[in-house]
Amino acid sequence: MTILIDPPNVPAHGRFWSHLASDESYDELHAFARSLGIPERGFDRDHYDVPSEWYDDVLAAGATAVTSRELVARLIAAGLRRRKQARPR
Repeated sequence: MTILIDPPNVPAHGRFWSHLASDESYDELHAFARSLGIPERGFDRDHYDVPSEWYDDVLAAGATAVTSRELVARLIAAGLRRRKQARPR
């Protein structure tokens, strides 16, 4: 099992957020998120958005801390990266 989390460095909605992902499968990611009580609404294409106050608990539960750049690179390498669709003009 390889669950990854990057530092909480994305500001939104008055707080900072991390990204939680798996470089193995979405099933693994969803199961890990469920085990921590992370709501399904936090899933965004290929990762969960996790507020900074959950970061230490996610690490304690077994996630591996990586940089944001490494998280994206590992998603791409695993074929799990889902980019946003371009808006039609």
